[in-house]
Amino acid sequence: MEFINVGNSTGVAAGTLKAFDVEGTRVAVANVGGSLYAFSDVCTHMHCSLARGKLEGTIVTCACHGSQFDVTTGAVRRGPAREPVRAFQVRIKGDSVQVEA
Repeated sequence: MEFINVGNSTGVAAGTLKAFDVEGTRVAVANVGGSLYAFSDVCTHMHCSLARGKLEGTIVTCACHGSQFDVTTGAVRRGPAREPVRAFQVRIKGDSVQVEA
């Protein structure tokens, strides 16, 4: 499995989301209590950026229509979205955040 450096490990503060481009794919990274989770930044309902949404615990709420997803798995927690978002593996190597390509 290949991993791509997307930024510095301090670039995603606890309780926040940040979007990155991983070889042409928009990926959001969430910091939940110091653990990083990566998932598709594109809501499966109307293709809005999830990184612009609100993070509460492990749930991100899309700013466009309120769909909710679990950042740890990509599963839908509340519609109108019906399809999950893809979850990616993420790791810290040195000072870098790396996301599965």
